[in-house]
Amino acid sequence: MDHVISEEGIAEAVRSAEGPLVVKGGGTRMVGRLVSGDPLDVSGLSGVTLYEPGALTIVAAAGTPVAEIEATLARENQRLAFEPYDLTGLLGTSGASTIGGVLATNASGPRRIQAGAARDFALGVRFVDGAGQVVKNGGRVMKNVTGYDLVKLMCGSWGTLGVLTEVSLKVLPAVEAEVTLVIEGVSAAQAVAAMSRALGSPYEVSGAAWINGAVWLRLEGFEASIAYRAGKLEGLLASFGEITRSDVAWSNVRDAKPLWGCDAVWRISVKPSDGPAVITALPEGCQSLMDWGGGLVWAGTSGGDIAATHGAVQAQVAGLGGHATLIKGPEAVRAAVPVFQPESPGVASLSRALRSRFDPRGILNQGLMAA
Repeated sequence: MDHVISEEGIAEAVRSAEGPLVVKGGGTRMVGRLVSGDPLDVSGLSGVTLYEPGALTIVAAAGTPVAEIEATLARENQRLAFEPYDLTGLLGTSGASTIGGVLATNASGPRRIQAGAARDFALGVRFVDGAGQVVKNGGRVMKNVTGYDLVKLMCGSWGTLGVLTEVSLKVLPAVEAEVTLVIEGVSAAQAVAAMSRALGSPYEVSGAAWINGAVWLRLEGFEASIAYRAGKLEGLLASFGEITRSDVAWSNVRDAKPLWGCDAVWRISVKPSDGPAVITALPEGCQSLMDWGGGLVWAGTSGGDIAATHGAVQAQVAGLGGHATLIKGPEAVRAAVPVFQPESPGVASLSRALRSRFDPRGILNQGLMAA
């Protein structure tokens, strides 16, 4: 199908579909099981439809590029606080990341530990369900006849419950300054201990990562506040090694840049205290970094039996109560393994019920999240 540039056009395309549809926005997040079907390109549904800086609210069509939204906010000294990650470098994709894709995948970056995830900033959504009906929930329209929190359901559904057409977001003021405290040459276990101490302090750390063998701790705010908090943290963490203040690029952590050359990359979510155990259990030769104080592990490898490594990673993470997603991998592997962490029987039953309710014909991104 050509670009669809209206909500009603999307609804009509879904209603008239005779088989599966592959929902495509910016095309930058080619993750999940390989799916087939007629393409439904919604990137033409673009533009900021409402922006009220005083109310810290922005409304945009789902196909609006994230870069356009960020530029609009920057003119008013505001920002998307959840810091959405960009997978174009990791996956080698082109195109522009869209705000609909960000919410559909709940793409949240390093600031999640302080500000929250993408879903926490979603005030409302409009979408077309699998029957071709336009549904709206939250924000300025407040219509929810289903009894579900549709805003939360759509965030992280990867386009399997509906095709987003419009999103309403809460935004926050930009900060005056930032600085990162860096501790070099620490192990994963030492890093989690240092990050936990920093995050448990009253000094408002907005980023806590371990990358290339170094701990990064970000402080944001007014210059005077940063100076005071940095000094306090340096004293609190003195036992972990020499601490320097640096102006580093947090996009290295957000977008997992050290792993861009890997053949396979996993995004693993566990309790922060379990992050080092996950890294220790990775096969020899795997590279890794941690975000969210140890709660998010990015791991990558090249060569070897990637399918076997994937199975081992998901089995270990399941035992820890977490989940691992194969973000990048050969097509043959992605077609053969459960890309997303297999759900427990109870959760899987709920997921099937939700998909049956919102996509009764099973045509939206069919099989993308299949186990």
